[in-house]
Amino acid sequence: MEKVQSKLILFRTVVLKILLIGLVAIPIQAQEQNKKFLLLKRGANQKTQIRFYPGENITYKSKKIGYFVTDKIVDLDMEYLYLSDDILKPSDIISIDVRGIDSRNRLVNVLKFASLGAGSMLLAAEGVNSIYQRGQLKISNGVAKTSSILLGMGLGLLPVRYKTFTLSDKNKVQLVLLEIE
Repeated sequence: MEKVQSKLILFRTVVLKILLIGLVAIPIQAQEQNKKFLLLKRGANQKTQIRFYPGENITYKSKKIGYFVTDKIVDLDMEYLYLSDDILKPSDIISIDVRGIDSRNRLVNVLKFASLGAGSMLLAAEGVNSIYQRGQLKISNGVAKTSSILLGMGLGLLPVRYKTFTLSDKNKVQLVLLEIE
């Protein structure tokens, strides 16, 4: 019985040592990794910054090519952006497609679907309620106006979203390399 207890204590100490070493080693390893990304800045607000990391796809329009091209970011350094089919300077980029990346588009989508859903649910609830109480489908004027406003707002928000990031005085593209030595 004592041998089992001593083996159990030894096992616990080994597991505890492995966990402690892992807790120390993982943050050190995470700090040693380089962070490289393409940064799209709109003014000084950090919430409107968009980052593209190596391995991600980017859709851009350059001065050389007059249309949008989708390419994968392979690597970047202080001067160039290395793509799978091209090498670009940040100054050569005219605009970047940000439809799927810009976080403000998610807010617009939430507002759109919330107003469409609220208008539909209001109509459905009034319809079910009128059939249950009166035995016929009749929607009151207030509910009809409110649901039509909600549905109209949702339909009005359908085409609204941020599509491209165009370079200008306020909008800048930067290549950022963070190296910890």
